[in-house]
Amino acid sequence: MKPRIIVCGLGHTGHKIFCLLRQQGAIVVGISDRPIRSETSDVVVGNLQAASTLLAAGIQNAHTLVIAGDDDAVNLAILMQARILNPQIRIINRLFNTSLGDRIDHTLPDHASMSVSSLAAPVFAFAALGSQAIGQLRLFDRTWPIHEEYIDENHPWLDRNLSDLWDDRSRMLIYYLPAANKTDLVSAVLAGRQCQQGDRLIVASEPTLRSPQKTLIQKLLKTLTSLRRFQQHSQAVIVVLTLLAMIGIATSIYICVDENISIVDSLYFSVGMITGAGGYEKVAEQAPENIKLFTVMMMLVGAGIIGICYALLNDYVLGTRFTEYWDIARVPQRNHYIICGLGGLGIQIAKELHTNGYDIVAIEQDPNCRFLNTARSMKIPVIQGSASLPATLEAANVKQAAALLAVTSSDMSNVEIALSAKGLAPKLSVIVRNQDPHFALMVQQVFEFEGVFNPTELAAPAFAAAAIGGRILGNGMTADSLWVCLATLITPKHPFCGHRIQDAAKSADFVPLYVETKCQTLHGWDLLNCCLSTGDVLYLTMPANRLEQLWRTTSELIKT
Repeated sequence: MKPRIIVCGLGHTGHKIFCLLRQQGAIVVGISDRPIRSETSDVVVGNLQAASTLLAAGIQNAHTLVIAGDDDAVNLAILMQARILNPQIRIINRLFNTSLGDRIDHTLPDHASMSVSSLAAPVFAFAALGSQAIGQLRLFDRTWPIHEEYIDENHPWLDRNLSDLWDDRSRMLIYYLPAANKTDLVSAVLAGRQCQQGDRLIVASEPTLRSPQKTLIQKLLKTLTSLRRFQQHSQAVIVVLTLLAMIGIATSIYICVDENISIVDSLYFSVGMITGAGGYEKVAEQAPENIKLFTVMMMLVGAGIIGICYALLNDYVLGTRFTEYWDIARVPQRNHYIICGLGGLGIQIAKELHTNGYDIVAIEQDPNCRFLNTARSMKIPVIQGSASLPATLEAANVKQAAALLAVTSSDMSNVEIALSAKGLAPKLSVIVRNQDPHFALMVQQVFEFEGVFNPTELAAPAFAAAAIGGRILGNGMTADSLWVCLATLITPKHPFCGHRIQDAAKSADFVPLYVETKCQTLHGWDLLNCCLSTGDVLYLTMPANRLEQLWRTTSELIKT
């Protein structure tokens, strides 16, 4: 019997998850705080946190609860109420605070926190790098981009054996949709089938890491450039040089007036006189009147210079302007990636690109953004200002950048930023965030941006896949069908236990990726011939609507 799933919070993200689950044939009930015109059944309307609302949705008999609201506090309240009513229920919780989510995951059993930003960020990053990814796959502690290969008359894989593609370790075949003679991927590989026109292959490609190492000359040039840019923005340099010049002139004059005064005594008096600290007044007491008048003038001018120095010191060292100018000084000169908007999505994209060794510049208008320190801890320069202004983009060296990602929380701001960047650098690759999926398609067609993505559309399938069950490692949509990548532990009563992987794959219509067995990892042809036993961990992809097979506790699936 299929498990009952409850989706609590039918906002934009929650409703998308609800529709996907229902589309895949799951038994799903939605909970909304307001009536939804398009939904006349299977939706309970009421206070999301109220016990009566959860009971009306069948919380006591449900298998999984998906909490999809956009308020972390409300989501936590729903979590606690649900666990009181059903301590055994499995919970998928949408949380913006990922660190809080990690702590809850380690504290509560059967709780998985997920973030829309974390799920969508890799696709934005892959698009900026030039990959037309439709999803991502987490394997071997790395994120693999997933893309679809449509075999047409000019495709290099036309008439190529699927077995050759299967044996290539630089990619993993995720799913196979033949144009004719429907069959599963494993059967096609074993039968020596070739790629035909009209076939579609879902493929995960091994990510390439960019080496962050630079030559000594490159480092020296970058340091000199940084110093030059820093001096252009620092008024303190002029003030300090003026102060030093005054001290030097005063010291020289006092030495020339009285040869009996040592250089140290003259310097000591000059510094004390200009700074107002005083000291060794005999230098000026016996001096001519013109020297005394010079001393008075230096005292007055020195008081002003010292005041300015103290103000700059407070502003640059104790304030934020020094950090801002230093960030501008560290902006890479070329082939870097500009992230406009350092919110939840922006910081996740920054982490993704930074992990892979790429140079990044962030532009953030809010000086109180909570991710500023996170970005600077990764040594990412942050320019504070409006990314829609040409001056701000030029400070980020937009003309020499590899790509720009406009991912602020405002759709109109993102379009404005993207158009401003295109105006300065027409050939620049621009990736835009947009919350309206229909508007996003029009934006991409009209303005010809390289990519316009809706984070909810990218993340919702992952929530739906996690709700259906399993340790989800990746997911995607192909021809209105949701497929998932997951890891399943082989237990004594698992339906695949005791069977060869190729036989199980043919019967259950899944694609094996690799298996961890007896302290080793098997791929390729060795994988297909492996016989699964208790304790093995099988990594596979399969349609979400067939995951029910994994819940069975007998080997009836294989026998049939």
